[in-house]
Amino acid sequence: MKLAQAIPIWLLATGCAAQDSANAPPAAPAPASQGSVATAPGPAPAPASQGSVAATPAVVDFWSFQGTQPVVLKALAKGVQVYVCKAKEGAAGAYEWTLKAPEAELFDEKGQKIGKHYGGPTWESTDGSKVVGKVRAKVDSPEATAIPWLLLDAKTTEGTGVLSKVKNIQRLATVGGKAPATGCDAAHENAETRVDYTATYYMYGPKPGS
Repeated sequence: MKLAQAIPIWLLATGCAAQDSANAPPAAPAPASQGSVATAPGPAPAPASQGSVAATPAVVDFWSFQGTQPVVLKALAKGVQVYVCKAKEGAAGAYEWTLKAPEAELFDEKGQKIGKHYGGPTWESTDGSKVVGKVRAKVDSPEATAIPWLLLDAKTTEGTGVLSKVKNIQRLATVGGKAPATGCDAAHENAETRVDYTATYYMYGPKPGS
């Protein structure tokens, strides 16, 4: 079932008008009025409202900076999430699929390859620049079968190209990528599985004047 995220009214002030419309991320969802239900966020037209969830601190943080930093790159990712079967900490005899790393290629909206995404998590541009991120906030995808949407801070950058300017990253519009619900047990310890996924990554530069 698709869920929409209800966001405090003060977030309506964070617009994206200053950004290029082709690269601008979806605006933070907001209720039309008290008691109404917000529509789900996403690059595609939002589906009809089908419920709402509370605006938790993670959800507020996820959207609160939006509109204050310019988008320097929009990248469409297609690849896999790689999981390894490991013993579950604190649960004797239990096992679980643990994320090892993503492996994906990055494309622009014309379908041209512009980079790759791999463990770290790291995004590497064809111009040689790189950014390594650190997760700051996470919210569930409106799609129950998809990996969460993420907000990351740039931990390190390399090079002088487009990704050297990145300060924050959002992962949105995820499809697939979740670990299997079965198949990980003692007989399959250290086995790997690769789950197809797609996502859109928005790379944000520093605030103007900073």
